[in-house]
Amino acid sequence: MPQSEFDIIKEFFANQGLHRNDVPLGIGDDCAILHVPENHCLAVSTDTLVSGVHFPADARASDIGYKALAVNLSDLAAMGAEPAWVTLALTLPEINTPWLMDFSQAFFEIANRYSMQLVGGDITRGPLSISVHVSGFLLCGAGLTRHGARAGDRIFVSGNIGDAGLGLLTYEKKIVWPEQQFELKKQALNKFHRPVPRLALGAAICGIASSAIDVSDGLAADLNHILEASDCGAKVDLGRVPVSKGMSILNNQLDIYSLIMSAGDDYELCFTVPENNINALSHLTNQLGVKVSEIGKIQKKKGLQLDAQGQAVALPCFGFDHFKTV
Repeated sequence: MPQSEFDIIKEFFANQGLHRNDVPLGIGDDCAILHVPENHCLAVSTDTLVSGVHFPADARASDIGYKALAVNLSDLAAMGAEPAWVTLALTLPEINTPWLMDFSQAFFEIANRYSMQLVGGDITRGPLSISVHVSGFLLCGAGLTRHGARAGDRIFVSGNIGDAGLGLLTYEKKIVWPEQQFELKKQALNKFHRPVPRLALGAAICGIASSAIDVSDGLAADLNHILEASDCGAKVDLGRVPVSKGMSILNNQLDIYSLIMSAGDDYELCFTVPENNINALSHLTNQLGVKVSEIGKIQKKKGLQLDAQGQAVALPCFGFDHFKTV
């Protein structure tokens, strides 16, 4: 059993994943030494996950390890970046060998899937939290941002929206699933615990999309970030926002509009596309086999207008905020 932070690093994190050619020096020194390819820039992002806030305190270690990296990869996807390196700062209340084994195995499972190398980090003692810093490559001058949307652009989302919120409600036993819908219930839980970063889609829509963001705090809140950065407004048809079969089945137990616009944690992409690029988008999404849905349009008038069956809809909450007072 490991007795110190250095034992933990050696047993569970050093030399566990793949080794990239652009990492001449990784774990084991005061700093990593890394090579950025010629004519490329770095896209970097950091997220901290805190027990009881970003994941349930009793969540499985393997789900925590997976999600800790997946949510950061989603940020790279929103920029159209190619994943490369990751650092991990892990704060633990105690040394728990089975927990560390499950956490690290799931972390490296997704890191290896996307060709990422763990190049450093830190281990400390305290309340459980995980901070992950990811780096990816972009051709200089390329990539997606939040500030390119223009009036007339169409608004798209990938996948289905609201399933992570549905998964959280399921985990908290706040909804009742019909017994015969076990698979749909499992899919909702999996969407909450193990989101899939849309890296291939993000890279493919570079040059086609005018702006992009990942849906982490809620579709309304994240789309608003695009609108603020782009100095414009939008109209969204709530009836066109794609939802899963499970969401439709549980319709009578849910406030679906609030769930799809405010729940967050889906880590799908929301992006805007000029009208003359719509055919190109359709072609590439067919090639990738990724579902995307048009849900609205960018307009000059500021603000986010939500519409359902021709009627304006107002939501009590526009998304997650760590410091929001109730």
